[in-house]
Amino acid sequence: MMDISIGLISETTEIVIPEKAAAHIGSGKLQVYATPAMVSLIERTCRDMIDPLLPSGETSVGSLLKVRHLAPTPIGKEVKARAEVISVEGNKVTFHVSVEDEVELVGEAEHQRVIIDEGRFIKRVRMKAGIE
Repeated sequence: MMDISIGLISETTEIVIPEKAAAHIGSGKLQVYATPAMVSLIERTCRDMIDPLLPSGETSVGSLLKVRHLAPTPIGKEVKARAEVISVEGNKVTFHVSVEDEVELVGEAEHQRVIIDEGRFIKRVRMKAGIE
C-alpha cells in the first residue's frame, strides 16, 4: 500500500554546470540552464520523494509533464526544485513543481508519475526488445 499523501513536499538543488547548458545539450545555442536539464531535475525530485515510500518491487515512472521555462539561469548558479503532491488517484500521483534560482522563479511544471510493478514492467520491455 502506498504511503503517499496530498501535501507531501520535497526539494532538490543542483548547480548549473556547463554540461547542463542548452548549448551543450543541444536544446539551444546559449550557455544557460537547459530546459531538458530542468525537466530532469523535476522528474528526479518527484521520483526521489515517492519511490522510497513504495512497497518492495514497485517503482514510479513519469507519464505526463507540462513544463514552462520562464527565465534563464547562468552557469555556476544554483537552482532548486520544490515539488508538492497535489493529487493521488489510484496508481497516479500528480505534483506541482516550481524551480527557482537565486534570483527568481525560472520554471514550473505539472508532473504525473504512475506506480508500477517493476517485474511486470521489465518483462514487458524485454518482450518488446525480443529478449523473452
